[in-house]
Amino acid sequence: MEYPFLDPEVLGRLGAIPLESRQPMLGNVAGRHRSPNRGSSVEFAEYRKYVQGDDTRRLDWKAFARSDRYYIKEFEADTNLLAHMVIDTSGSMNFESKGEAKFDYAKKLAASIAYLAVDQGDAAGLSCIADKLNIEIPPRRRASHLQSIFKTLSETQPKGETGLIDGLHAIAEKVPRRGLIIIMSDLFCDSEAFSDVLQHLRYRKHDVVVFHLMDPQEIDFEFERPHRFVDLEDASTIVAEPTLIADEYRDIVQQFLVDIKRRCHDANADYHLVRTTENYESVLSTFLLDRLPKKGSR
Repeated sequence: MEYPFLDPEVLGRLGAIPLESRQPMLGNVAGRHRSPNRGSSVEFAEYRKYVQGDDTRRLDWKAFARSDRYYIKEFEADTNLLAHMVIDTSGSMNFESKGEAKFDYAKKLAASIAYLAVDQGDAAGLSCIADKLNIEIPPRRRASHLQSIFKTLSETQPKGETGLIDGLHAIAEKVPRRGLIIIMSDLFCDSEAFSDVLQHLRYRKHDVVVFHLMDPQEIDFEFERPHRFVDLEDASTIVAEPTLIADEYRDIVQQFLVDIKRRCHDANADYHLVRTTENYESVLSTFLLDRLPKKGSR
């Protein structure tokens, strides 16, 4: 099945750049992600296909003799990177003036990262949060698991008020092991509460990335005549003359953006402000390249 938010050519180009964690992960796949532990659990869990970079000492030669394919033994404590996509599906994510709706942009980011993670042998999961945490797909590394993620993304529609903060607190507690938590939202929530949830995720030792999605009109406010503005979350309305409030509005938005970026920095979370008119391949390429370890860092 084809999905409009997936571009095979883009995935092929991005596939040359590995998805890296900036923190030690609970796993020990050689050459990929650092682990805080040494050794393996003695309890066998499953096999998985060999991926370039895996430790060849863990190849199961008996399985190779039977199938002529390379398989790696996985143990209960052996997990690769858990890439957990979290998408805000409240009503405000439906906004679109230029480019595309914020939610449609988020789908491209989430689907692409999920594909790249699974393709390199890691696990991908998805959570969608509107007024509450209403969709949860646990991280799995099987290629077939991607269909569940893609199907969910294609069927989900943003609506209602935001419950992002409570949903993220729930995720911080529910994700069983440290992982890569990737938040995609316009962050129209209380900034102090968002700071608290970032610290909660940090306390749980998650590697956090924030894609702050904004429509250009939400930043630039380039309206030239009176408008009736509708809140896409609670349906309330207000009529305003843009020229009378534009300067003050832009100042408030800039303060908001600076504040959110600072709070992400304080929680050691990656912050990416993304306008929905930006090329998403460039956004993902920058994201992946920025996470590559610098020489001498390992």
